[in-house]
Amino acid sequence: MNTVICHARVIAGIVGCTALFLAATTTGAAQAHGRDLARQTLPARDGWAAATTGTTGGAAATRDRVFTVTTWAEFKAALAVEGTAPRIVKVKGTLDADGADCSDFAVPGYDFDRYLADYDPAVWGYDTDLEGEKATPGTQEYLRDQSAAAQAKAIKAAVPANTTIIGVGHGAGIVGGSLQINGVDNVIVRGLTLESPLDCFPQWDPTDGSTGNWNSEYDAAVVHNATHVWLDHNTFTDGDHPDSTLPSHYGRLFQQHDGELDVVRGADHVTASWNVFEDHDKTFMIGNSDSAGATDEGKLRVTLHHNLFRNLVERAPRVRFGQVDAYNNSYVAGDDYGYSFGIGFKSRLHAEKNAFTLPPGVGASAVLHRWSDSPLTAEGNVVNGTETDLIAAYNAANPSAPLASGAGWTPVLRMRVDPAEVVARVVGRGAGADRLR
Repeated sequence: MNTVICHARVIAGIVGCTALFLAATTTGAAQAHGRDLARQTLPARDGWAAATTGTTGGAAATRDRVFTVTTWAEFKAALAVEGTAPRIVKVKGTLDADGADCSDFAVPGYDFDRYLADYDPAVWGYDTDLEGEKATPGTQEYLRDQSAAAQAKAIKAAVPANTTIIGVGHGAGIVGGSLQINGVDNVIVRGLTLESPLDCFPQWDPTDGSTGNWNSEYDAAVVHNATHVWLDHNTFTDGDHPDSTLPSHYGRLFQQHDGELDVVRGADHVTASWNVFEDHDKTFMIGNSDSAGATDEGKLRVTLHHNLFRNLVERAPRVRFGQVDAYNNSYVAGDDYGYSFGIGFKSRLHAEKNAFTLPPGVGASAVLHRWSDSPLTAEGNVVNGTETDLIAAYNAANPSAPLASGAGWTPVLRMRVDPAEVVARVVGRGAGADRLR
């Protein structure tokens, strides 16, 4: 049985119809030992997403609201099916969201070589930003912004309420897409490899720092003013385009990546479990502004457990405002390691029984970074196999700007809690998209 949905392919301007096949059976990662994982709900007490009403996603979907998709167009069409009744979207294979190359999105008149010439610091300087240029039709900054809008429309996918998105079989995932879980309740995303979008049109900001910076958009997934979201057994990665492959312009890295996951702007009751976050710089942000108190105070309650954070630079996560429970996560640092936990404005982080594997020459004091003097709880964590007081290690290395101990709350929404000494092994064997069973 199938249902046919017409859609428009934005970049090519071709209108067509896509057949979305309703799944009569389940295969691969969506079915295990007779259980249809697409209809699995978040267990009771499994982190903040289990609070109040819990998280069920599309578990109760009727047959006509279960879709198996094999292309990005089919995926977006399945999400666009009218109504908020439960739906299940099964992703089979890899969905390519970002087209053949960046020329698919560029508007007429945009020329990157001309952009580089117009805003070369030797000509433009470092004292004036490009906001005036963005508002002036015909300038290269205006055309860059229009091109960026075309890419955003193509690669962003709005996820409705009461939805489960799940990978089917090995290798299910999305390349270059951005899941927008925005202003909705009750969403589950499981079993997907999410390769970070590559921003085709980063903006040059000459006033960002003393020598300017390239700033990019698009996270692999964004939880924005949404509630009851469960992200489980996914792999977030830069895939074939790590920062090491990106060029430099004006003496600065041409940064085409934003984050892998953001939880921001009043989002609440989120659990991220058994995911892999790897090969990225600014990885995971909870709360995106110190000035967002009107929306974020009392929210941004997030649980992180049994996730693998591997070969990252920073933000694993950086936290503002939220009550964040981070336990039983494994952190395997690479050569470019900056820090793991960013202690931000009014954050209340509870970090317990996590395992950190740091390279030679990197001490335990590097695990924490103080953006604000917000107190935190850090108990029972191990660094290179040895139980370590992370706060004491940080304070010993930073006596002029110490961190205070005691987040002021105790997590109660927990299920399995492993000894820190076994976390690296347990998480290494169980986390990631192809480990969903």
